[in-house]
Amino acid sequence: MFKRILSISILLMVIAVGFLQKDELLTLIMERGILSIFISMLFVAICVFFPVIPFPVLAGVIGGGFGTTQGVIISLTGAMAGTMCFFLLSRYGFRDYAQSKLLNYPKLQQYEEFLNRNSFFAILTCRLIPIIPAPGVNIICGLSKVNWLTFFTSSTLGKIPNILILSYAGASFSSNKLFSFGLYGGYILVIFIIYFFVIYRKMAKESVD
Repeated sequence: MFKRILSISILLMVIAVGFLQKDELLTLIMERGILSIFISMLFVAICVFFPVIPFPVLAGVIGGGFGTTQGVIISLTGAMAGTMCFFLLSRYGFRDYAQSKLLNYPKLQQYEEFLNRNSFFAILTCRLIPIIPAPGVNIICGLSKVNWLTFFTSSTLGKIPNILILSYAGASFSSNKLFSFGLYGGYILVIFIIYFFVIYRKMAKESVD
């Protein structure tokens, strides 16, 4: 009970900081100093829990302020800090309660079993091709038997392409807005095509079975 109360308190505090201090945090990010780097990482981590600002916009702003290389490092570090906190809260704060609720959802239990057998590639696929929304992946992995190092490694590798493109698009935005929109639009189109292909193959397989 204590762990659950502590977890809820931390979660509410994170959401409150992101929601109430959104404008102040964005102002600090645009100042581009040493403090801005840590503020940017913190803000990205907060947005993992509660998307105060859509991640593509935030990563683009950071890329525009710090450049592609620094932008990738800052956004990836913040995203993984928030992701690991989400994962650990799911595993140690709400595990027993959530496990009991999973009994009502056989499909999620099947996915959990799949994760336990193919954890690295399953998580990597979900990060590269968002079959399941990121918060759902964090929760399910936290409730499963997935090793934290496997979760961290596969999540990091899976997040890099998206963050790299967003940071580069943000860094190019001031000089060529059309290119920036086109670059990210093309990336979304590729993801959509791959996603459609994966779902189509799954539906075809189920119809045969």
